[in-house]
Amino acid sequence: MPVSTQLLVGARIYSSVAPDATSMAVTDGVVSWVGDDRAARALHPGAEVVDLDGAFVAPAFVDTHVHVTALGLNIVGLDLVDAGSLRECLDRLSSFAHTHPDAVIWGHGWDESNWADGGPPTTAQLDEAAPGRAVYLSRIDSHSAVCSTALRRLVPSLAAAVGYSPDSPLVSEAHHAARAVARSLLTADQRSAARSAALDAIAARGVVGVHECGGPDISGLDDFRELLSTAHGVEIRGYWGEAVADAGEARELLQSTGAHALGGDLFIDGSIGSHTAWLGEPYADLGDCTGNGYLGVEEIANHVRACTVAGIQAGFHAIGDAAVAAAIDAFALVADELGGPAVAALGHRLEHAEMISGEDTARMAAWGVIASVQPAFDALWGGTSGLYARRLGTERALTLNPFAKAASAGVSLAFGSDAPVTEVEPWAMLRAAVHHRAPGSGISPRAAFAAATRGAWRAGGVRDGLAGTLNPGAPASYAVWNVDELVVDAPKDSVQRWSTDPRSRVPALPRLDDDAPTPVLLRSVHRGNVVYG
Repeated sequence: MPVSTQLLVGARIYSSVAPDATSMAVTDGVVSWVGDDRAARALHPGAEVVDLDGAFVAPAFVDTHVHVTALGLNIVGLDLVDAGSLRECLDRLSSFAHTHPDAVIWGHGWDESNWADGGPPTTAQLDEAAPGRAVYLSRIDSHSAVCSTALRRLVPSLAAAVGYSPDSPLVSEAHHAARAVARSLLTADQRSAARSAALDAIAARGVVGVHECGGPDISGLDDFRELLSTAHGVEIRGYWGEAVADAGEARELLQSTGAHALGGDLFIDGSIGSHTAWLGEPYADLGDCTGNGYLGVEEIANHVRACTVAGIQAGFHAIGDAAVAAAIDAFALVADELGGPAVAALGHRLEHAEMISGEDTARMAAWGVIASVQPAFDALWGGTSGLYARRLGTERALTLNPFAKAASAGVSLAFGSDAPVTEVEPWAMLRAAVHHRAPGSGISPRAAFAAATRGAWRAGGVRDGLAGTLNPGAPASYAVWNVDELVVDAPKDSVQRWSTDPRSRVPALPRLDDDAPTPVLLRSVHRGNVVYG
């Protein structure tokens, strides 16, 4: 086949090998050259030339933690994320029920923590808003849900399940059982439409790759397999959250599911908002409750050992300090048995890791365990007066999501949204990481950008040093943005670390101040193929 080269000129290219580059050549889906316009035209006389008129060209984003179909159901269905009150939540449900005669009303995103007119919706209130309908409404963290009587009647032995309540939100096993039944009522066409809507929306945010975190209690195997076989320009890496006991079982599960790795939302615990994150000390607002622990150290170690021996990346969902400590203790057992290098070679992951101690970050770094984290959690619920402070008390709340300490200890960070828990908005995500609501926990714009690009590729098992960059030899996966000002900044909590002078040879990024305009996407390209714009 003939070699095809496209030459981007008149741009501002984010490349560490040529920080002042204005041109980039792409040959057969690979970055083949970066430099200035004049040399570009001379070296590529037969190339297709695209003048970008000063646009900013940067590596495209990869989101390391998403739930694609659930995100799509929010886009095409009942979105409760910004419902400002209980009354508004119920009114939205009533209106949706009148216009959508589907077998199940699937909604997501209510958050009672800031409602002035009451707590979570009740079963009786759902029955009144949507009489006779099967209704499943998950909380914003997806770790609890309110369900109508019609749906509850379809769930076998629901009243005997752990986490059951007759009128309040379902949690733990009761929630998983109800979610599975609600999911089974969605048609194949509904799931397909949701996936397409989600992937289109993701591409329209400058994201060209996602890590789908599926599992038996989340998306179900049918949806997971359908997603991995979906033809779309956005690249999908599948993580299946189901524990195994030995290497043979791990290989068999990987093959049968079609997954790329056995981790993601393999739950050690739940979430802080639903009081199901596993804590060492009780919640500040719920008596002696310390949340839920779904896996113990031995079970976690068995999974890590099995995956390590099988050569498969493993991972876990761990939010509370007790859950994170259990995971780290399990990694320690396997590292002692198989050796630290064997564990580190697989790049195992912890998802969220919100309540991680300084000692545990050092151990994570030693074994190459990657922290797949969500900066938007801090923006939504952090600080001295947010949800975390109410659930945990201010002192504990200000220790959550210690990005700077983790990075300083040598932990590799990878950023994701956990969509639909938070929106797929990469620049807002970076802003949240830089302007952390706990003093001393924010990181530099450059480090944040790396965690959403190079770090995200690394978290997905790509360790060639090129993916997530625009250096020669890298995949031509990039986004073109309309941006006014580019700067080089240090974290807000530290001294200036890099000069803003162009002679410093440090590539610049859009301003991430709270009052800075958000870059506008013009085009997303993955491996040389346009996926948006």
